[in-house]
Amino acid sequence: MKAERQRVGKEEVVRLSGLRRTFGEVVAVDGIDLEVGAGELFGFLGPNGAGKTTTIRMATGLLRPSGGEVRIFGMDPCRQPMEVKARIGVVPEEAPLFERLTGRESLELAARLHRFDAREARRAAGALLTWLGLEESASRMIVDYSQGMRKKVALGCALIHRPRLLFLDEPFSGIDPIGTRAIKDVLVTMVADGVTVFFSSHVMELAERLCTRLAIIHQGRIRAVGTLAELRDRAGLGDGATLEQVFIALVGESIGAEGDAG
Repeated sequence: MKAERQRVGKEEVVRLSGLRRTFGEVVAVDGIDLEVGAGELFGFLGPNGAGKTTTIRMATGLLRPSGGEVRIFGMDPCRQPMEVKARIGVVPEEAPLFERLTGRESLELAARLHRFDAREARRAAGALLTWLGLEESASRMIVDYSQGMRKKVALGCALIHRPRLLFLDEPFSGIDPIGTRAIKDVLVTMVADGVTVFFSSHVMELAERLCTRLAIIHQGRIRAVGTLAELRDRAGLGDGATLEQVFIALVGESIGAEGDAG
């Protein structure tokens, strides 16, 4: 099944055209066409192994495509890496944090890497610690943080330079409901402020509540793109269908055949 490219009505900030990535004989991403507009909270959904992480790595310039094109704010992240990195933030699923730094030191280091002076770095780190609810634990080392607190610090490091586009890979994986709600509230606030958020997930309930538009990926291909209402129509389901039901209708049969329920 081949999904048609869906044009967005807003300024385009992400465009993937015929995007492809292979690892030897394995095809991880197989000709993705996708556009995301400014101010969207865009969900990129699929089971484990569907190609979500590989796509995000290519979109952010961490992995070179085997074919096709990536444009972020009209720029190629592999050919214009510094220009793109100045405009985006990235939070991988397993964020690489320095265990022996405190939360405050981690954010200040991220700021200095973005060429803030020491005073600006302290000010920006302090503001983010307050906003993320980490001020009371700011002097504790990362090694003593919970998984949810680590996710918040990683998010703060990605936001320190005020990016206009944020990529998150499985941001709600492995964290408790309180941490999930805190991160969800931060993302909603950011989108209300005009930031574009692109996040991958296999947690259907959260994506259903949060996202303005969604793409479903399976076996490296986009199966459907649109609002929840549009995805319901694509799946031939009624208005009351949940995103999980839509997902199963679109790709569940093939997942069952592979034995990949991840």
